[in-house]
Amino acid sequence: MDFTFSDEQQAAAEAARGVFARVAPDAVPSPALMAGAVADGHDRALWARLADADLLSLLLDAEYGGAGLDAIALCLVLRESSKVLARVPLLENSAAAAAVQAYGSQEVKSALLARAGRGEVVLTVAAHGRTGHDPAELAVTARQDSAGWVLDGVQTAVPWVYDADFTLVPARTAADRTVLALVPREGDGVVRAEQVSTSGERLGELRLESVLIAERDVIDTEGAWEWVRDLMATGTCALALGLGERVLRMTAEYTGKREQFGYPLATFQAVAMQAADRYIDLRAMEATLWQAAWRIGSGAPGALPASGDVGVAKIWAAEGVRRVVQTAQHLHGGFGADVDYPLHRYHAWAKHLELSLGPAAAHEEALGDLLAAHPLG
Repeated sequence: MDFTFSDEQQAAAEAARGVFARVAPDAVPSPALMAGAVADGHDRALWARLADADLLSLLLDAEYGGAGLDAIALCLVLRESSKVLARVPLLENSAAAAAVQAYGSQEVKSALLARAGRGEVVLTVAAHGRTGHDPAELAVTARQDSAGWVLDGVQTAVPWVYDADFTLVPARTAADRTVLALVPREGDGVVRAEQVSTSGERLGELRLESVLIAERDVIDTEGAWEWVRDLMATGTCALALGLGERVLRMTAEYTGKREQFGYPLATFQAVAMQAADRYIDLRAMEATLWQAAWRIGSGAPGALPASGDVGVAKIWAAEGVRRVVQTAQHLHGGFGADVDYPLHRYHAWAKHLELSLGPAAAHEEALGDLLAAHPLG
């Protein structure tokens, strides 16, 4: 199998490296030192630079000012963003815009997509359900009336909900199908309550109380939510990979300089073996990520649905990023526990990503159900 990235994909990654090179992760206060969120909103200056570099419109077609690239290109950029803990809704904005482009009405496409690609409109996605453990599509109900769709329910831990102009919300109908609604930031019946993630970022509980959404702002297409959900999960795996790679590099640099008994820590066999194990974790995370991103982007058929590849990537990402940061904390010794040292923020972000992905055991069970329903051979 050829894992070589295309020239366009590599160009996107190179542009991302150029933009993120100016971001300093240690410039943001540690969540352990804050009573609330580390900041009220996303990094707007960085958001503007991403827009100028055409990195907010990667998945959009040329008619909306985009590059027409795929999930692999987006994941390459997300991988670079998490190496510096970039505080921007890049994944959520890209996934919501791509969903509107693929499944939305022409009126909404014309009104939103070009502006979202230029960073003028910010989109996010509610993907964690009512509690963070139940399916997101079951947390909100949707019913049609003569004026449009009426939504009732609660979505928890919605990222960037205080910044976003629209939140893409999955909702369940009485006919047991899932629709996607673009819910505006302000409106009758739209209530938000602040939440703070383990990374110190500001999240929000989104409560919808008989919120009326126009027909044009609702996507009622079979499979639309599953596609968005898989893209969000795969993008989160890309964030976990980039973070893990940066943490392992930090660990290598530290153990190469820190001496014990007159020798660098990196020369001790026990240290080298632990670092090697984490390198293997990262390579497994990478291989499964690109497989999932390729399936989503290409729509290529397989023995299992694309959710099978996404599930495998989630298993490795959730387990792998946890092991990488735990080993890094261990090998850094006292520095690993110092909240003034950047590693602390990476650990907090890794825990947030792990919780967002969900437990590996649950994904293994779901993968087993897929295999039972789609026997191989």
